[in-house]
Order: sequence, then structure tokens, then C-alpha cells
Amino acid sequence: MYIGVDLGGTNIAVGLVDENSVLKYHKSTPTRAERGSKEVIKDIIGLINETIRDYGICKEHIKAIGIGVPGIADPTSGEVIYCVNLGWINIPLKETLETELNVPVVVDNDATVAGLAEYKIGAMKDCESGVFITLGTGVGGGIVINGRVRSGFNGVGAEIGHMIVGENFYDCNCGRNGCLETFASSTALIKYTRKLINEGKETSIVKKVKGNLEEVNGKVIFEAAIEGDYVANKAVDRLVKYLAIGITNIINILDPETIALGGGLSGAGEFLLEKVQKEVEAVRYMKMMPIGKIVLATLGNEAGIIGAAALGM
Repeated sequence: MYIGVDLGGTNIAVGLVDENSVLKYHKSTPTRAERGSKEVIKDIIGLINETIRDYGICKEHIKAIGIGVPGIADPTSGEVIYCVNLGWINIPLKETLETELNVPVVVDNDATVAGLAEYKIGAMKDCESGVFITLGTGVGGGIVINGRVRSGFNGVGAEIGHMIVGENFYDCNCGRNGCLETFASSTALIKYTRKLINEGKETSIVKKVKGNLEEVNGKVIFEAAIEGDYVANKAVDRLVKYLAIGITNIINILDPETIALGGGLSGAGEFLLEKVQKEVEAVRYMKMMPIGKIVLATLGNEAGIIGAAALGM
């Protein structure tokens, strides 16, 4: 058995995964990152021990522990280099957990490990190469080639969300302007929709949120877009335009067999997928050549745990 840990800014999820990448049992607890890394790591250790005990097995049956973190990690040293959502810089996560638990630990980026899960048993299964793109608060990526995660020489090779794709009306959290995640994330979609509303554009979204623009979210925007709302469709089409630019860049560099879209915005399903497929076809290079499939991811919230566990397999 293997342990997978999905460490997020909001929750810590821990699960037991078998050799076939089947999630057998899992539980979670709030992260409460404001307490600092030492307290969060204590909670990770406690939750791992609880999970093992609750399932009724001994620690000796655990072959490895994998952890996906929402930031940059060194897969070799297992150190969390930088994680803005947790406020972590240079945290020796692997070393600390191995000392406390006496089990091998592997650490990598959360989107990367979710991509590994989709490659093993999800939307990219049986593909030689695949790229997973998560469309959530930000935009993340996971690149898997021949069954191996590819994160580059320094571990930042799959930071798809920080690909520059155009000039934007606000800067990215990284300090630069034009990052893909400032165009194609739920945060970006909401910001642009509010901008249009504040400019006086008529929209059913205002009625849906009863005039409180703080309640505008991706689900509301996509619902309005499906109903034909002008503002919602303008915002969605802008997201799709820049996401397609990012995907085309990925195709030009990697030529993957499959690109899987996951994260919260992928909940828009075929409505979003068909728009993305159409736009990529319109803007891609070398149209006389075929390209890989663009599909929806299938594992949902389980991908983080399953992929993390797969790091140790």
C-alpha cells in the first residue's frame, strides 16, 4: 500500500492507495496554514498515522508516501522551495517526514501529481505522452512522458500558468504581466466579468447574485453563458482565446498525445471543451498535421491523492 497526501491551501487530504492506483480510504483536515509549517507538518504526520490506523494496517505495510504541494518543490531533495498559498520557503518536508515516520517520502507539485494520476488511470491512460492542465484559482500543469513526470532541470518545467500569452489589465501574483493564469483561471474569469459589469454592461449575472458582485463565481458565469448572456459569453470566450494560445504553445513544444483539462472550471464540461477544441483548431500551427486529443480530466478531487501516491510506486 502507498500513502498519497494532497496538501492544499485549504485542506490536507490523505489516502491509502493500492498497487493498482485504486484509492481505498481517505480523510482530510483543514490546513490552517497561518499557523506555520511546523504545525501543518505535525497535522500531516498525525493524519497519516490516523489513516493507517483507521484502515487497520501496520505502518510496515506502507511502501512509500507521496506528497503533492501547491508550489515549487525539488523532487530530488523533497524540499518545498516556494509555496505562496502556504507561506513556505525552503521547507525540508521530505527529511522531516522520513525522520518522523521512517517511510520513504517523495514530494512534487500538486498539478504535476494530478497529471500523473490522470496518466495512470484517468483521461490520459494508455497514452505515450500527456499534459494535464488544471483550471482553478490559478492554472497548473503536469507533464508525463513514457510514464515519468517531467518537471525540468530545476523542478519548474510544468509551470504552464506562468507562460506569457498577452498583455493584461492586471498583474499576476508572481509580479509579471501576461501570465496564462491571469487569463484562463477562475480568478481571471471572475475579475474580467466584474470589470465588464462595472463598466455598465447589462447582464443576468447581477440578478443571479442579487447585486452582490462578491458572489460572482465560475459556476454562475458559465450558467449565464449557457443561457446566452452576452457578458458571460464575452468573458468565457476571452478565457478560451488565451487558453487556446497556451495549449497551442504546448503542442508546438511537446506534441502530446492527450491534453486533459481539470480543475474547478472543467466542471463546465462539454460547453467549455467544445469551445477550447474549436479555438485551438483555429489558431494552431501546421494544420496539415494531426494534433493530440483535448479531453476533460476524469478523476476530480481524487487525482491529487492518487497521483501523490503514484510518486512512490
